[in-house]
Amino acid sequence: MGYYDEDDNQFRRRKSQSKSGYFISGLIGSIIGALIVLLLTGNFTGGNGQNPITNQHNETSNLTRNVSLDVTTDVTKAVEKTADAVIGITNMQGSNFFNEETEAGTGSGVIYKKEKGKAFIVTNNHVVEGASTLEVTLTDGTKTKAKLLGSDVWTDLAVIQIDDKGVDTVAEFGNSDKLKSGEPVIAIGNPLGLNFSGSVTQGIISGLNRTIPIDVNSDGIEDWNAEVIQTDAAINPGNSGGALVNISGQVIGINSMKIAESSVEGIGLSIPINYAIPIIQDLEAHGKVKRAYMGTSLRSLNEVTSYQQDETLNLPAKVKEGVVIAGVEPGSPAEQAGLREYDVIVELDGKAIPDVPTLRRHLYAEKKIGDTMKVKFYRNGKAQTVEMTLAEADLQ
Repeated sequence: MGYYDEDDNQFRRRKSQSKSGYFISGLIGSIIGALIVLLLTGNFTGGNGQNPITNQHNETSNLTRNVSLDVTTDVTKAVEKTADAVIGITNMQGSNFFNEETEAGTGSGVIYKKEKGKAFIVTNNHVVEGASTLEVTLTDGTKTKAKLLGSDVWTDLAVIQIDDKGVDTVAEFGNSDKLKSGEPVIAIGNPLGLNFSGSVTQGIISGLNRTIPIDVNSDGIEDWNAEVIQTDAAINPGNSGGALVNISGQVIGINSMKIAESSVEGIGLSIPINYAIPIIQDLEAHGKVKRAYMGTSLRSLNEVTSYQQDETLNLPAKVKEGVVIAGVEPGSPAEQAGLREYDVIVELDGKAIPDVPTLRRHLYAEKKIGDTMKVKFYRNGKAQTVEMTLAEADLQ
């Protein structure tokens, strides 16, 4: 038996209504919250306009989907423009018992011109040196015999020629005088042989107007100072003769040497194309570089003992640098100018000459056949000056 009261009944109705209101309000709040989360996370439509429930399997399959990209950058454009003009060169020499030719080395070359059914290629002298046969491999794998037109040991440049059949790409020369340190460059060549043909490495110009001492005849004495571009683009054996290319796909250097020391990394060297062009033109036209010459054999003063300097050359104590004339060719410009054995040259055209490489650089790079050159020298301790008219000759 209980008590029934109207107020109590109304209380229960209000309580029941209150519970229902709380439930409905909570349900609506939960739905709104879920919708906000789904919208924020992109899962309301599966992130791609699809239902999130039916898209669960699709999201899993997307993880294994192959994606094809067509990437085009300034670097890829530069490589595409020039790569087919960089070819492989095999140096063949006859050296075995049956006098059969064997591969003596490989390198790279750059096709720079097509004319009258022929294609012309610049490479390094050391790539073609001593070859009985030269074989060129184009980028499509075609092999063809090449003819050596000329080479120059001092600049390490050579020009060879092939028939232009199958040659579709010719490199464009840029302006190496306009290069800047930090400018991006690309090296293209065949490092470690033709199995790595068409290899591309990227770097920057690390330094300009570098000079590297070169021992031309491997006698341990520096004969020449090579002018080079320094880059950190990887240049390895086989890259020699290949192209150093700017971001426009223009050849601005011919890769030549790499300092190979365990303590040195990232120093590649390339011959500036502006320096190479007149050499290339001479080799193509004449088979050699037409240079002015003096007609003397030379030794740097720092290679002469102090006893010989005092007893034979009779030099003043203040003379510490110069070039000793070890011999004079009959009828040469030096003889006609009155120079003799044991004269010590200290200046050419007013410029100090401390050693043989500096003398050769002045003579070969700054003077032409027929030019007049002023020579200051010491003979028996006394300074004298003469003028000589330079003549043409082969390498000195």
